[in-house]
Amino acid sequence: MRKLLIAAAFVVAWASPGIAQVYPSRLITMVVPLPAGGAFDVPARVFAEHMRRSLGRPVTVENVTGAAGSIGTGQVARAAPDGYTLIYGGLNTHVINPAFLALHYNVLRDFEPIALTTTVPLLIVAKKAMPANDLKELIAWLKANPDKASQGTGGPGNISHLAAVLFQKKTGAHVGFVPYRGSAAAINDLLAGHVDVMIDLAPNSLPHVHAGTIRAYAVTAKNRLPVAPDIATVDEAGLPGFYMEAWQAIWAPKHTPSAVIEKLNAAVVAALADPAVRLRLADHGLEIFPPERQTPQALAAFQKAEIEKWWPIIKAAGIKPE
Repeated sequence: MRKLLIAAAFVVAWASPGIAQVYPSRLITMVVPLPAGGAFDVPARVFAEHMRRSLGRPVTVENVTGAAGSIGTGQVARAAPDGYTLIYGGLNTHVINPAFLALHYNVLRDFEPIALTTTVPLLIVAKKAMPANDLKELIAWLKANPDKASQGTGGPGNISHLAAVLFQKKTGAHVGFVPYRGSAAAINDLLAGHVDVMIDLAPNSLPHVHAGTIRAYAVTAKNRLPVAPDIATVDEAGLPGFYMEAWQAIWAPKHTPSAVIEKLNAAVVAALADPAVRLRLADHGLEIFPPERQTPQALAAFQKAEIEKWWPIIKAAGIKPE
């Protein structure tokens, strides 16, 4: 058996240059394990469009949702390692989920990193009728209405849920969580006034903030968003140090040939350098990682560091699947 495994590994290694020469020869599927139209789906489609031009083959985006993104992520972990099935994930899928879910895959061992792409902060937002004029007043109102106030989340383990837990710990406000199947549904109820407050990825909330249908109190970053310069940072608004940013990246199944990974990385890097792509991403509040952090090696190191940072926090918060 050992000899067969060694022989198989040799064949794969020997064949990799040939694979790279003909790759890609057919359609590539990029799985987004979160709902269509969300903060992960939009940039994935921007990248897929540009990668199609640079790779010369169609790159389609497929939304495979459920279980906080773990269904689609698991599907890619089990896919053939040939470069034709990729995943567009990030902090939620490759750091938060394995901290509280019993997964049938390993986020470090079962994927080949391709590239870090973007990072995006969260916005602290509330329904339009919220009487608070700034973040300090919002926190005071939440504390004064512990039996009435409600906070929407995208479901257990969603970054909006983690943000809600940490927000309560930071402020001492006790707010009832209302979990939804994804952030889009939560925001819809925020728009309707059925929940009072939410902390979610900026691209999900910004269109409604710009439309004046919800109120924004702060961005969870050290710097203001260029696309929304009127929204204060948490430091400026009175909640110093409450930083949360969701990073995004692309992976392939483990054992995808290194030459194929190199071609995919080159296609992603080319997209990230395109001024039109950069403008479209900036319009959604997304910030691009610098070139030196767009390598597979940088993604692998960063993901490992994020796991070491967030897992103790998540476990201490007692987040459980529901």
